[in-house]
Amino acid sequence: MPRRFASQVHVTVSRLLRSRFIEEPPAWFDAVMQYPPIPTPARAPPTRTLFDAKDRTTQQKKSAAKHGAWHRPEAQEITYLEDRVRRQFFKDHPFEAFRTRTLVESNVELEDVHGVSGKNWSRLEQRTRNPTPEDAVKFAVNLHQNHDQALAIAYQAAITQFRALRSEHQVANAFAAQEAEFYGAQFGPREVEVGFAQERDAIKSFLPTVQAAARHSNKLPWAAVWHMPGAAPPPEPWTRGEEYMQKVEKGVRPVYSPDLTRGSSVGALPVPQQVEDSAAVVAETVEVVAEPAIQRQAA
Repeated sequence: MPRRFASQVHVTVSRLLRSRFIEEPPAWFDAVMQYPPIPTPARAPPTRTLFDAKDRTTQQKKSAAKHGAWHRPEAQEITYLEDRVRRQFFKDHPFEAFRTRTLVESNVELEDVHGVSGKNWSRLEQRTRNPTPEDAVKFAVNLHQNHDQALAIAYQAAITQFRALRSEHQVANAFAAQEAEFYGAQFGPREVEVGFAQERDAIKSFLPTVQAAARHSNKLPWAAVWHMPGAAPPPEPWTRGEEYMQKVEKGVRPVYSPDLTRGSSVGALPVPQQVEDSAAVVAETVEVVAEPAIQRQAA
């Protein structure tokens, strides 16, 4: 039996009717003959130009020469030179991806083609003084295709001019902001200040919950540990240094070692009495040692 395709069923039925193998056509035959299905696609894919086709490796070329020109039809990968340059650009400048950009298409028309392009576009500043990553990518590709420069050299020239223009724009903005503040301009809060304000609001929103938990903790059994005899007293509330400053104003000197201060006045002998006892012991020792020596001299 030959292979049957869904798009060739009406052709097979027509051939069977002509040979009178089938006496009457099926109910769907007239409708399918008026609106036949699309033909089966060709086995070989259409030829493509090298504009968006990926270069074949040496192994692929050897495989094609070994098995002939026919190959299994499959979707081929589409690559562009801009994608390669863009991938390398964001590897070298990862923080450019964090710059805010709007994704809302306010204008459905296509972007106007800039007048400077091709051979006339030799410097990045010819299009804009504040370039975007896409401007740098397009400029690198333009240098490679229209100025016969190697891709590595074109990319290096593009990012060098991109960084120089970005630095000029940043310095100009900084001095413009200082000048505006000098003349009385007032700017809104920065992103860091907005983040701090949101953090403070979040902490304030937690205070009622924390206070309610503190009031409820006094009723718990483990809260009685603070009131047990011999237990350490509860920590005093923080006064932000106000109590310390009040003592300083009154002339009260702080005691940094209360244990040593208490030990020096309790259970310690006076220093003069200790000295007298030590002197008496030394005198007795001298007398005991001196008596035998005197007796030997007398003999």
